[in-house]
Order: sequence, then C-alpha cells, then structure tokens
Amino acid sequence: MRVEFLVVGQGLCGTFLSWFLHRAGKSFLVMDQNDPASSSRVAAGIINPVTGRRLAITWMAEELLPFARKTYQELGQFLDAQLIFQKNLIEFFPNPHQRELFLERVQEQNAYLHSFPEQNAFNSVFRYELGCGEIRHSFVVDVETMQARWRKFLSQQNRLLDVRFDPERLHVRAGGIEYDDIAADRILFCDGSAGIRNPFFSSLPFSPNKGEALILEIPELPPHHIYKKGFLLVPLPDENKFWFGSNYQWKFTDPAPSTEFFEQARRHLLAWLKLPYRILDHKAGIRPATLERRPFVGVHPHHEAVVILNGMGTKGCSLAPFFASGLTRHLLDNEAIMPEADVRRFSKALSR
Repeated sequence: MRVEFLVVGQGLCGTFLSWFLHRAGKSFLVMDQNDPASSSRVAAGIINPVTGRRLAITWMAEELLPFARKTYQELGQFLDAQLIFQKNLIEFFPNPHQRELFLERVQEQNAYLHSFPEQNAFNSVFRYELGCGEIRHSFVVDVETMQARWRKFLSQQNRLLDVRFDPERLHVRAGGIEYDDIAADRILFCDGSAGIRNPFFSSLPFSPNKGEALILEIPELPPHHIYKKGFLLVPLPDENKFWFGSNYQWKFTDPAPSTEFFEQARRHLLAWLKLPYRILDHKAGIRPATLERRPFVGVHPHHEAVVILNGMGTKGCSLAPFFASGLTRHLLDNEAIMPEADVRRFSKALSR
C-alpha cells in the first residue's frame, strides 16, 4: 500500500494532524494501538488562558484560544458532536498571598482575571475562607468523544491500523519510508510519551511527568464552572461526572495509578468539598512535556522523510490544533514553522 503520509499515534496531535490532512485531500494512514493510559485519554481537556502560581497569561493565548475554539467547533460539526464547552474557572484562594496576587492582576486590567461578584455563592458546596476569583475564557474539551468518533471515522475509511508501532520494522529510504508493506513519502511521529524512546528523537529534551486523576460522581455539584483550589474539579460531558486532579510527578517508577495520590486526593476532597460524592475511577498517564515548555514540530534536520509533532505537555488541548495546522501547511505549502517550536533548533543534538 502506498500513501503520502504515515501518522504514528492518535492522541491529540495525531487526531488533529490527520484531520488537517483529510481536509487537504491527502492520502494517509494512522497507526495507533488504542491505549487507555495515554495522556490524552486521561487528561481533563482544559484550555486555561492563565498559567502557574504567578497567574501569567499562557504563551500565545491571544492566538491559540480563538484558533482552538474554531477548530474544535469545525471538527465537532464534522463528527456531529459538541466538543468544546466554555466553563469559566473559579479560583478559590488557598492562602492570603495568592489572594493578593490575584487581585493585583485584576487591577492590571488582565483580560482573563476578574473578581467574582458573589463571594458567598459556593458556601453550600465548598469550604473556602479567603474568597475566590474568576478566570474567564476557559474551556473544557470532550477529548474522549472526539478521539473515539475520529477513530471510528478513520476505521470506516480504512485509514486506521490498530497496531503498536515497531521501530525495527521502519526503513527510511531516499525519498520516503517503508514499514512492512506500507510505503509513504513521510512518517509523522505523534507518539506522545513514546517519543522519549523514538530512535530518531530520543535525544530531544523531553521532560515527562506523571499525572493522576479521579473520576467522581457528584450529583449536587453545578457543572457550570471549573473549580480550583490546588486541585482542579472539572465537569465532564456525562451528567454528574467530574474529573479531579491532577498532580505532577517528575520522578516515578510506575506509570500505574498510585495509592499515594488516591489518599492525597481523598484528604483534599474531605477538606474542600461539602457534598457527597462517589469515586468511579482512578486514572494515570505520562505527559510528554519538554524542558523548555515548547513543543517539537517539524522535519528531522537529517532525515527529510521523518517528521515530529510532540511535546505539548499540559497545554495539549490548546497547542495541538494550532501546531498541527502549522505543520500541515509546512508539509504541503512549505510555510515556515514558528522558530520557538521548530525541531530544527535541536539540529546539533539530533545529529548524535
């Protein structure tokens, strides 16, 4: 079989890259063995324009957010599903310093941070002594429905190979690649945390971290907002279901859900949430983060047939649509990739 592109991985990056290739009328195959523990299948699907304890505006927020919203709406229309929901985030201040910092940012006329007018609105639901603020233009993406429906479409179009990629079976030739009986002009690696072991890109400065979350049933909690007090409580599309997490484990030996997180999460819920809840599931996944917190996008500097779209970290829901579109334009129309994301910035490391 011959195609123009072989896409490895159907997480957020592989989904959007194959979507843009489909829209461009290109021939491609997606190789992905369905892994329920992949980071995109564990993530809450949050798009938040504010990041970190310093409440800084997310890198490129003014470009990323409208592009992401438009892309999720277009893909959702194609898949006959609503994929993105605006859910402003209610930040419950964990300490006086964080409260003062938030109010300072509000006074700076920050476009996203606002004082919440009804400070007692959540007294029956949460314990919070220091008040709360609101982060507007936050969204929740239904990642599970998006990936499942896109996967079904790929399967119906005979564009999905439900197998695990084996680098030993890949042969890079002049002008293309071969994998078993598949020949392609280029192979596009969207392999998430597996990219750390990818022989072409393992020398990149990945900084993987483990995240965990509980899936809760909370019938009495209004699903109109994302709630945050250290941990995040995120409404899911299914009625009464919420995602609760997450942590960042930079040193870990086991990718599976841990007892330590489970007990920590239960203690946090006991101290914060006043409502009865039921734990439905406990998930864990490895995020393909990077040391400099910028993605890896583009053509390998020494192998023209080998391409990467990876390293989205915790911001995958906002970064993946934008950079998948940019990479598609680069491959088809030779448009330049943003220098901060272009993988060729690591040409020296990738020559080893």
